Amino acid sequence: MPYVGSGLRRREDRRLLAGAGIFVDDLRFPDMLHMAVVRSPHGHARIRAIDPQEAARMPGVVAVVTGRDLPSPIPRLPAAAMFPGVQAARHPLLADKTVRYAGEPVAAVLAVDRYTARDAAERVRVEYEALPPVVDPVWALDPAAPVIHPAAGSNVIFTVETSGGDPEAAFRRADVVVPLELRQPRLAPAPLECRGIVASYDAARGRLEVWLSTQVPHEARQKIAEFLGVAADRVRVVAPDVGGGFGAKGAVYPDEMLAAYLAWRLRRRVKWVEDRFENFRAMTHGRGQRASLRAAVAHDGTVLAVDGDILADLGAYCLADAAVIPALTLRVALGAYRVEHVRLRLRGVATTQTPTGPYRGAGRPEGAYYIERLMDAVAARLGIDPAAIRRRNFIDGFPHRSPTGLVHDSGNYGRALDRVLERVGYARWRDEQVRRRRAGGPPIGIGISTWIEIAGGGDLWEDATVTLEPSGRVTVLTGTSPHGQGHETAFSQVAADALGVDPEQVTVLHGDTDVVPAGIGTFASRSLAIGGSAVAQAADAVRRDVIAVASRLLEAAPDDLAVDGGRVAVRGAPGRALTLGQVAQAARPGDARAGISAAVRFEATGTMVPSGAHVAVVEIDPDTGAITILRYVAVDDCGRVVNPLLVEGQVHGSLAQGIAQAVLERVACDANGQPLVSSFLDYAMPTASQVPRVETERLETRSPVNPLGSKGIGESGTTGAPPAIVNAVLDALRPPAGVVLDMPVTPEALWRAFRQRGTPTPPSA
Repeated sequence: MPYVGSGLRRREDRRLLAGAGIFVDDLRFPDMLHMAVVRSPHGHARIRAIDPQEAARMPGVVAVVTGRDLPSPIPRLPAAAMFPGVQAARHPLLADKTVRYAGEPVAAVLAVDRYTARDAAERVRVEYEALPPVVDPVWALDPAAPVIHPAAGSNVIFTVETSGGDPEAAFRRADVVVPLELRQPRLAPAPLECRGIVASYDAARGRLEVWLSTQVPHEARQKIAEFLGVAADRVRVVAPDVGGGFGAKGAVYPDEMLAAYLAWRLRRRVKWVEDRFENFRAMTHGRGQRASLRAAVAHDGTVLAVDGDILADLGAYCLADAAVIPALTLRVALGAYRVEHVRLRLRGVATTQTPTGPYRGAGRPEGAYYIERLMDAVAARLGIDPAAIRRRNFIDGFPHRSPTGLVHDSGNYGRALDRVLERVGYARWRDEQVRRRRAGGPPIGIGISTWIEIAGGGDLWEDATVTLEPSGRVTVLTGTSPHGQGHETAFSQVAADALGVDPEQVTVLHGDTDVVPAGIGTFASRSLAIGGSAVAQAADAVRRDVIAVASRLLEAAPDDLAVDGGRVAVRGAPGRALTLGQVAQAARPGDARAGISAAVRFEATGTMVPSGAHVAVVEIDPDTGAITILRYVAVDDCGRVVNPLLVEGQVHGSLAQGIAQAVLERVACDANGQPLVSSFLDYAMPTASQVPRVETERLETRSPVNPLGSKGIGESGTTGAPPAIVNAVLDALRPPAGVVLDMPVTPEALWRAFRQRGTPTPPSA
């Protein structure tokens, strides 16, 4: 049977559900030192003095490390220098005279156990001189605002612009100009497993072995090796089971690098595991943008041009790809729409808050939110149905190059919208909305989102090796490194189809730089389209070699051989057959361990553009502001589907996060930059009662840029849900001019909006 396309259950879950998973905090070694980090309680301050003596005298404390114990100048972590100024905002390993966010590492304690290390960290005395905070990115632009990184010259760390056509002329001839001001709150990625590392010096081999909760083990190896000034083969990185990453574990953080550095310098094992309080302050936050947008529109609803100015709150420093993320917002800023003229400016701004970075969707949900809110604003201004506005402006030919530089590889945006409207019963809900406005009762709103995103970001290659073992089993080595996506299941299906075996006969190995020599990792919905394509090509190469060897042994033409059921047989003569194990053994006689193997580096010819259409129907209680999601339907196009159960899981998980962004989550801080989030008592993570039953459906327009035809699905919900929910809420409330609602649309915000609205809106005709 063909396994690609089958909904096989995740094979990884057997071990995890039985409690047999191995996470970083499960690792125990003799003579292991535990590290605790001393963090700044201030958002912006000068360090006057650090006194480690009391902590150093405590029994069980091995060392207290401050900036004076590091090479001078204090080393800084690498960051993608895509734009001028990024280098000036690189994160120091420990604070260098000035702290720029609450939670920044200032010192570290090494002790014989975790509790002693924590107690000692509290006794490291640090004298601070408070400096003026710069929390608001708009205030950061003011000439009177303190410059957080003097070497950068201003708080604008980089500026990037994109333009196409003649937007000025388009605005001059527009019948209507629709403006919109929007905000994206900061979000905490909040993975189930916080960050953690165990770094161990291997004296016999003169190298460092690192177990790290990461999405990118090979990149981590390279960065640690560069930091230590050694060749990459002197560092091994293992990503054991990873309890969620959502993009935020795609960087190597200063505390992780410090643990690796101290293990190398002291020739000891060092372990550090973050707690939830630290996680809210020290793991990068997601989102954090503001946008001023305008659309130039003709009377018939055609969007002629889009103009926008976006501020991205970078926080205090640029970590890894932090500067890259907001630039992706510009790439997807026109969404699924054919807009000829565009002018967009993005400025990355430093503030005295936790650095921002990738969070599920990483720049693309921001762009989708802006354009989908703008399309609804256009519809409201012209009195045209939001669905009709979208249909009028959809891209309808592929491939399509947007003025922002994005190439839409394939899609059928109109079909997705038609299908989701049909399934949700759009016309019936519009009738019900009118009935309630006339008769009274809790208002309902219908929100549409026709989203697109970019998948496969980063380097567009991935490595895979497939080996047919002499036993007849198949081993797959992949450079992708999962953290919950089900790669072992999906990749086993791809290899099983190519080699005619049961997926249970396939072993998939990943996440260990000693086992898999090279790889990029797992992020940006790239794993199946790029990593899976590498597996498919390697498995096809093994199949060709199997047929070549079997052709010689069976004295049959290659075209007369069938590979299925773990055998190679002559078509029409089932008695003339060999098992795959026999073929593997015969491939290299005398070498019982050789088998048949193929290694492939697959390089995609471009990124993929997944898409979808979502509709949310909400009801609002005017007395409490409570939102009830009555229906949520998502029709998504992720190209070819290898395993529909895995796709379903990704859609449900991302929808939970997207809905939570719309109505619940926000990392708030006070005027001094002090986070007001310390635990899940302060941060509104969604519970089962707050995530509605969602209905999903898939379209398949295959991508031409990879052999599987897949596009990616992991970020569909975080991209599509926020604008669908917020558009629905605004459709229900119909706020008057001057009443501003943005994410998260909490019950309190809605309660206040109802009272600002005053007299109910007259019934619709």
